[in-house]
Amino acid sequence: MPKIALILSGCGVQDGSEIHEAVLCLVALQKAGAEIVCCAPDMEFTSVNHLTGKPGEKRNVLVEAARIARGQIRDIAKVSAKDVDGAVLPGGFGAAKNLCTFATDGPNCRVNEPTAKLLRDLHAAGKPVGAACIAPALLAKVFGNDLHPELTIGDDAGTAKALEAMGAKHKAATAAQAVADRKNRIVTTPAYMCAKNAAEAWPGIEAMVREVLEMVKAG
Repeated sequence: MPKIALILSGCGVQDGSEIHEAVLCLVALQKAGAEIVCCAPDMEFTSVNHLTGKPGEKRNVLVEAARIARGQIRDIAKVSAKDVDGAVLPGGFGAAKNLCTFATDGPNCRVNEPTAKLLRDLHAAGKPVGAACIAPALLAKVFGNDLHPELTIGDDAGTAKALEAMGAKHKAATAAQAVADRKNRIVTTPAYMCAKNAAEAWPGIEAMVREVLEMVKAG
């Protein structure tokens, strides 16, 4: 049974993991028979009131992400590449605000170090990584200059240009598609960057997860 780290960034599209995408990743992994290790950084962030869109109080990413994981979650700093066979990252603004600072700093963003370390270690071990929605921006920052991975965030020209400024190669795709960079063992899908609802996001997320698990199987 493959063991996959599901890297969460909070709970809620405006300040954490996009909940629909996170659940679709969970469903795709579970349907494929994978064991899931939910993890997130243990760090503070400023929450967003999802009713008003206004900033809220300080919260903790790991504590918020535990809502999605039903309490079964680990601090990402305590997850080793030896513990899992690969990783999947849902989108949501938390991927661009908590896991990295792409939302505010664009190509000059910084990546949360425990998250970056796990991703780098997974790549060094030849283990695949999948990402949905805006989360590929994080992969562009971690791997762009060295690997120049082929990624997708859909068809938004401005975001695609930012990924390319970090060294990635952008490939346009629809919500129903996944882009597999088999050389670098990275798979991405646009999800809510293109999808209008969870049903539209599902085919691409399922395809992304399937590709990741096929890479695990291939070794």
